Amino acid sequence: MCESKEKTFFKLIHGSGKEEASKEDKLRAKEKRNRLSLLVQKFEFHEETHPSRSGHLVKETRVSPKEAMIWGESFDKLLAHKDGLETFTRFLKTEFSEENIEFWIACEDFKKIKDPNQILLKAKAIYEKFIQSDAPQEVNLDFHTKEVISKSITQPNLHSFDAAQSRVYQLMEQDSYTRFLKSDIYLDLIEGKPQRPTNLRRRSRSFTYNEFQDVKSDAAIWL
Repeated sequence: MCESKEKTFFKLIHGSGKEEASKEDKLRAKEKRNRLSLLVQKFEFHEETHPSRSGHLVKETRVSPKEAMIWGESFDKLLAHKDGLETFTRFLKTEFSEENIEFWIACEDFKKIKDPNQILLKAKAIYEKFIQSDAPQEVNLDFHTKEVISKSITQPNLHSFDAAQSRVYQLMEQDSYTRFLKSDIYLDLIEGKPQRPTNLRRRSRSFTYNEFQDVKSDAAIWL
């Protein structure tokens, strides 16, 4: 009997210890999450209160209302004008879609290559930056177009990206260009108004475990 009571008491003591340890672990985990949330909020606030950073885009351009009016005649005329191209790029940055115009420019430059040895190098660079899955500035292309480029990238020619460039061009012309013509950036120019700082709209993000899997578990990093 005594031995049985001792075993029961032993189990109660150790069971209680595990329970306390579990509670302590949960409290520590909760504290880490709270500190992470505060760090993220501070970082975002710090970014938004510095106009000189990427949160604001201010570029002085000397474009007359007459010149700006020409941009509204066609998308081609906008892209053909240096200041028009720069202003449109600035607009795309406010929508976080500047990869489209950067890809289009990269394709234009690619088609001008004279040195055959540079074709393969430049083609791979464009493919890795804009085309392949999870590329840092991946453009929105259909599977078939991507597949064709993927298969020909080992032996590219100056027209390897023509189909992809055409699709991105159409996307910008039919979607982004129409919004650009109604934007404050463009309307201020044709009305001769001074340009105002352009606030970048922040993308909402959900922080997942995968994004922080390499973060050390040492409590010191949260202090």
